Amino acid sequence: MLDFGKHILSEQPFSVLLGAELTELEEGKAELCLAIRDELSQNFGFVHGGVLSYLADNCITFSAASILGKCVTSEYKINYVRPATGDMLVARSTVLSSGKTQATCECKVYALSDKSEKLVAVALGTISKLNV
Repeated sequence: MLDFGKHILSEQPFSVLLGAELTELEEGKAELCLAIRDELSQNFGFVHGGVLSYLADNCITFSAASILGKCVTSEYKINYVRPATGDMLVARSTVLSSGKTQATCECKVYALSDKSEKLVAVALGTISKLNV
């Protein structure tokens, strides 16, 4: 499943542009990583909220896709817990509930440095199966 997920990620131009890497994909779970670099920061030097939002959105969709197949985000919300700094971002998502046509997923985004792993954002979303 992970190899197939990596192939799907490689077909997403925006994910390739950012440099995201799918590091885990199993039924109901996904993990995306992204190296923190200057180009991803906002004016105070923290990782831009849009980057954290991208990671959460894409990660919840991957975890849902592991159950639903082809799917898209219907809605999601994100809470920014603290500014993100460090070396790497890691988004970890799990499916909380799923049916035939949609899944509800949560995602926690962490900023990693040499010394710590800090929670920087939490998201909750609804993912809908595509009928194509």
